[in-house]
Amino acid sequence: METQACIVMTTTGTEDEAEALAAAIVEAQLAACVQVQRVRSFYRWQGVLHREPEWLLSIKTIGERYAALEAFIRERHSYQTPEIVQVPIARGSADYLHWLDAGSRPAPPPQA
Repeated sequence: METQACIVMTTTGTEDEAEALAAAIVEAQLAACVQVQRVRSFYRWQGVLHREPEWLLSIKTIGERYAALEAFIRERHSYQTPEIVQVPIARGSADYLHWLDAGSRPAPPPQA
C-alpha cells in the first residue's frame, strides 16, 4: 500500500517560534523534515492590510498524520487563526518518499 506524501505549510511571526515548532514537530515524529524560510506576507486581517515578515514552515509528512499534526500546530501556535494547509505530493523519488514515510511515523514500541 502506497502512502500519500504531502507538505503541510504554516507560518509564524518570529524565527524563534518557527524553529521551536519545527523541532517539536520532528521530535514528535509527525513529520520527517521541516524547512524554515523567511518570507514577507501581504494579507488582510480584521479589515487592515498587513505587510509583515513571517517564517514559512514546509512540513514533509504523510496524509494519515495530518489530523494529529494540525492539532499539534494549533495547540502550540501563537496566531489566533494560523495557516495550516496540506498540499499533496503527486510524485517524487521513491527513496525520498520511503524516507519521508518512515520518518513521519512513531517508532514502534520496544519488544518485550
